[in-house]
Amino acid sequence: MRIARSIAELRLALAGAGRASFVPTMGNLHEGHLTLVRLAREFDTPVVSSIFVNRLQFAPSEDFDTYPRTFEHDCELLDGAGCDLLFAPPESELYPQPQTYTVLPPAALANILEGQFRPGFFNGVCTVVLKLLNCVGPCAAIFGKKDYQQLLVVREMVRQLALPVEIIAGETARAADGLALSSRNGYLSATQRNEAPALAAELRRVAAAVQSGAGGWPELEAAAMRALEQRGWRPDYVAIRRQADLGVPAPGSRPAGDEPLVVLGAATLGATRLIDNIEIAPAA
Repeated sequence: MRIARSIAELRLALAGAGRASFVPTMGNLHEGHLTLVRLAREFDTPVVSSIFVNRLQFAPSEDFDTYPRTFEHDCELLDGAGCDLLFAPPESELYPQPQTYTVLPPAALANILEGQFRPGFFNGVCTVVLKLLNCVGPCAAIFGKKDYQQLLVVREMVRQLALPVEIIAGETARAADGLALSSRNGYLSATQRNEAPALAAELRRVAAAVQSGAGGWPELEAAAMRALEQRGWRPDYVAIRRQADLGVPAPGSRPAGDEPLVVLGAATLGATRLIDNIEIAPAA
């Protein structure tokens, strides 16, 4: 695996190689990231990944400075998963001057759920993703479904800006006990790690109730949040939304219709905020 530290090195390495498949990351890699790299290999193209901890998507109170940097181990993992080229620029390379040009995604999609609790987060995500796509010029870019809203925001940005890249969704990788793999799982104590699968379990309960035809979806959401609170979590939201645009389903709509749904949740356990989601397919 080659490593490019500058945009010029990256473009030189890609010259004549054909358009790549691309997996952007912030490092501190786990099996979920490697699953996306393996998915990229299926396109029979060069596989490029990136490691860049993007300051623009962190609020002042969040963990930019303490976010784990595990570069050497990440390189070993990427090489083993079949990555051909790693783009790992320093901040001064990707942002050589203050990034005053930014991408402002539509409020209807970006200011709800995660955007409500992390104002400006998706502005930072879209700006760095657009910049990375312009640097790499891939034919496909792979994003995990664990960050469901991010996937939809990026996909809509690509569509509206007519970027020549296909956004591919990778399924959420989970531990044997159901916990969605995340770099922030490493912040959990042993006791918290044992408790952490409760978020996914609660979302599955809501999804099963919706799938079975239960009504009163706001009550289902509220009950799930109360259940998490009783277990010591601090939930931000549990929400049943449309998969297509994360809009609130119309009153009286049924999962048996032609509109797939998803239940999303975010909650803090100790000092660690976790997110997850469960897709609800239309009933047969």
